[in-house]
Amino acid sequence: MASAAASSAATVFSSSTDSCSRRVFLISNLEVRRTRNTCAFLRTSKTINNHARTASYLCSSSSVITAAMATEASAKVIDGKSVAKEIREEIATEISRMKESTGVVPGLAVILVGDRKDSATYVRNKKKACESVGIKSYEVQLAEDSSEQEVLKYISGFNDDPSVNGILVQLPLPSHLDEAKILNVISLEKDVDGFHPLNIGNLAMQGMEPLFVPCTPKGCIELLLQSGVEIMGKKAVVIGRSNIVGMPAALLLQREDATVTVVHSRTKNPEELTREADIIISAVGQPNMVKGSWIKPGSVVIDVGINPVEDAKSPRGYRLVGDVCYEEASKIASAITPVPGGVGPMTIAMLLSNTLAAAKRTNNFK
Repeated sequence: MASAAASSAATVFSSSTDSCSRRVFLISNLEVRRTRNTCAFLRTSKTINNHARTASYLCSSSSVITAAMATEASAKVIDGKSVAKEIREEIATEISRMKESTGVVPGLAVILVGDRKDSATYVRNKKKACESVGIKSYEVQLAEDSSEQEVLKYISGFNDDPSVNGILVQLPLPSHLDEAKILNVISLEKDVDGFHPLNIGNLAMQGMEPLFVPCTPKGCIELLLQSGVEIMGKKAVVIGRSNIVGMPAALLLQREDATVTVVHSRTKNPEELTREADIIISAVGQPNMVKGSWIKPGSVVIDVGINPVEDAKSPRGYRLVGDVCYEEASKIASAITPVPGGVGPMTIAMLLSNTLAAAKRTNNFK
């Protein structure tokens, strides 16, 4: 998908030798290192404050606009699509090497409950991605009113299946299902989404290493590192505190020795706090909520949001925007991810990376 309307002045980060070596590390090493870790989308985060809930679906003029906004967009575009493509190519090469050496092909099982169109789209994209790198895909689609026991039965079956190295339950689940209970049943060694309490707990503890890191936060940190953004010692603000993105993103930034502030639905003066940040990761699912006035000149913005807004000019009747008002932010930030084409492709790439890591661990393949 094309990058969201970026200025012709915007340039794309190119991969350096360090970036290439990091991608090799990504697909071959099973640990998250303390200082250089390798660290779907669900829009379930809370709004930051009451008037954020009424944020316009379209960018509007902020009351305070930085003088830099009078100029053309100058932020570099962090091209997640390009970075993810290179990672996927290297994963495919590694899977071929593993198959030739052991005869084993990694397997990923996805369980979809209900008929949400967005969830079905995510599952379809994950299946295509698996096929593109040589991962065998197993898919189970259950009715909206499926019982908890039925879902648990399939998870148990995949837990015991040696051909399945990773299990993913597509979220959100229907309201009558206990999400925590279902996720906790997934084998720790197959928790490629990284949501098991032991994986999250190990991520939070110094000196401990999770088997897997949640894919979207992992992709965010990977984009920062591969783009040459210095994290150590920087002030970082994570907007949103969901279990899926915000909380693990904050933990990963701490592992990179950033000073981290989490802005959430009860935070007072979120704009002021965010404006102090050198690095911003926004994951709240509120279209164009973060205005240019929230951003410090020269900061780096990672926009996890992917929100549909009405657009009569679009053939689909809508277009996708992030949590950050791109038109304003791109005139102030030094670098920014577009929506679409930023974090999204990286989430799937990290899922493939986690699945490969699980298969290599199970088969003791180096």
